[in-house]
Amino acid sequence: MHEITTILESYWQTLQLLLPRLAIVVLVLIIAVFIGSKAGMLVTKGAARRVKDPLLARFLGTLSKWILILAGLLLSMLILGLGGIAGGMVAGAGISAFIIGFAFKDIGENFLAGIILAFSRPYGIGDWVETGDTVGIVRSLDLRNTHIKTFDGKDVYIPNAIVIKTPLINYTRDGFLRYEFVVGIDYEDDADNARKIIIDAVSEVNGVLGGEHAPEVYVDSLAVSTINLKVYFWVDTFDERKTNLQILGDVMNRTKKALLEHKITLPADIMELKIYNEELPIPIRLIRSKPGERSEKK
Repeated sequence: MHEITTILESYWQTLQLLLPRLAIVVLVLIIAVFIGSKAGMLVTKGAARRVKDPLLARFLGTLSKWILILAGLLLSMLILGLGGIAGGMVAGAGISAFIIGFAFKDIGENFLAGIILAFSRPYGIGDWVETGDTVGIVRSLDLRNTHIKTFDGKDVYIPNAIVIKTPLINYTRDGFLRYEFVVGIDYEDDADNARKIIIDAVSEVNGVLGGEHAPEVYVDSLAVSTINLKVYFWVDTFDERKTNLQILGDVMNRTKKALLEHKITLPADIMELKIYNEELPIPIRLIRSKPGERSEKK
């Protein structure tokens, strides 16, 4: 019993000696978190003014924040007299990184991929991208995930390593996006005349670009019942006055109206009926109906 009391008294004396240091350590950690958060905000704002890329600015701010917090943690260990451990952590960073790399392979891989994405900048905040089966608008990039908001309202968080390894399509990188659709006209109509009508009609739609990105129309194929014309036009993805789908709908509607106004026929598919046994009679019934009467003739 006397030995237990002696041990407890020894622990209590040690704790009393460490209490001032513990208070300082807590204060240092609080200051480190505070300074790290403030520094992260300042770095984000400063980087945003210099690089004009909010995605990279946010990433640099987050990275700066955690570096300062880690520095505060190492300083706390030195205050507690754990300098040997702190020095070992720094000196053995290579070995530690090697060991941790196996233990936390996915975390480290996504972290490094996040750094690559932040500096290579294949996309920015608000860009319309497609990676794998996910299509949507980029909302943010952090140390582990890329946040994409799909057009049906889903929030998808894709690990950065997957984004690095998967082909990525950026539809709004340079601000120009081309749409296309096919319209079929009758064989008796003049295809060149129809092309001019469509180009004039599409060019009048608000949101369709001109100049080097002016609309174009070409004969695409000779189908069973129609001459198919493929219509190409460009939109400005940075113009937020109308969505791309609204412009596409306006273009298709205006094309239909213009062709009908110029008496260009838009025929439906024609069905061909083949009779292989020509010796048998073919029953035909012609039905003529007028308001108030109906007659049949065979």
